[in-house]
Amino acid sequence: MPRPETLTPELNSAGLRSWIDNQRPFLGSRWLESLDERKREEAEFHDSDRAYKRNEDENNSSNRRFYSAARPLRNSIKDWLEKNARGAVFLDYACGDGVQAIRAARAQARLAVGIDVSEVSIRNAMASARHAGVSESTRFLQRDCENTGLPESSFDACLCSGMLHHLDLKRAFPELARLMKPGGRILCVEALSYNPFIQLYRELTPTLRTTWEKQHILSLKEVRFAQRWFRVENMRFFNLVSPLATFLPRGPVREGALRVAHSIDSVLTRVPVLRLWSWVFAFELVKPELEREGVA
Repeated sequence: MPRPETLTPELNSAGLRSWIDNQRPFLGSRWLESLDERKREEAEFHDSDRAYKRNEDENNSSNRRFYSAARPLRNSIKDWLEKNARGAVFLDYACGDGVQAIRAARAQARLAVGIDVSEVSIRNAMASARHAGVSESTRFLQRDCENTGLPESSFDACLCSGMLHHLDLKRAFPELARLMKPGGRILCVEALSYNPFIQLYRELTPTLRTTWEKQHILSLKEVRFAQRWFRVENMRFFNLVSPLATFLPRGPVREGALRVAHSIDSVLTRVPVLRLWSWVFAFELVKPELEREGVA
């Protein structure tokens, strides 16, 4: 993989597309073996996990059933993509199966790029993009998110959806800052570490996540750390009581309980301190536009 400093900075979308098309999409076992042990563990875990989940019903999963409580969050991400991906060069950072990159392409991104350490995820993403008819406006690469090798200042918008806790943020944040254009926006969606009951659940289900990710669920400390490179804007909190409704049987009873719980969440997640017990939060990172701020 080429070193970032050898690449031409600030490629336009056509130039970035051409650059990507000259790269190897999959980097092979030798590259994987060169990574830190925790990254190899992540790649192995998500290769297995993504292969399994393509045929998994989330309502029957011991873990993914909780995602049925995340509809307001999913709608928020969809709205953000509609606003920020349109006409943009977009990065789906640790893209998994490429769902959000495909959504960005459908939102008329000039180019939507997805990267992930998992080869299975990238193969899934490519297949999904072909099936969705957006192969021309999407590109997917197997890469290390902490050292992507992508050209600097290439992206207008980026989504980090449930993946920052998989990374060493001392490496990931400066890499993201390098990749984004001045004024570029990153939407970060992450689990939150303050709720002791959710933390207990994580401790009791060790096979559902890697050791690293369980130990690095985000708090506001990590958000403050991001301010070394970015402005932080538009912090929101989701899913305080609504995950409890997913324990009800599937069907009208659960759906009704979720609607009520989402209404309660819309109030409670605005209450300082209490909102820190939410399952998930979201915030935007904005790369400063130094020239406009008069900084030489």
